[in-house]
Amino acid sequence: MNTPTITHFQQTVPVSIDYPRPERLVSGNPQRQTWTHYESSDRQLSCGIWACEVGAWQIRFAADKEEFFCVISGKVCLHGADGSAVIVAAGEAAVIPAGFEGRFEVLEPVRKYFVVLDRSARG
Repeated sequence: MNTPTITHFQQTVPVSIDYPRPERLVSGNPQRQTWTHYESSDRQLSCGIWACEVGAWQIRFAADKEEFFCVISGKVCLHGADGSAVIVAAGEAAVIPAGFEGRFEVLEPVRKYFVVLDRSARG
């Protein structure tokens, strides 16, 4: 029997680097870095640290995917398709709900903890 172990975010994990897709890009071409520290065996839950340069792009969350995040440093603004806007700065947290559509804007280089629940994922 495997005994579950605690995942500590001070562990070294590989970084994944990407950029917003060109058709979603609004401003800049920000490099995004993701360090996934934990992924459940069914792949529905993942968490880690995410960092990004200044820029903005369109986002669309699936109906079965949502994200909790807490900003470590920097500042972001989430613009809803309805014209709403929420700024989240260092020390603050927010949830991007399932089905959210809008724009993700990095106002200051950001680093955040993330927890993503993706009910469509399969192990």
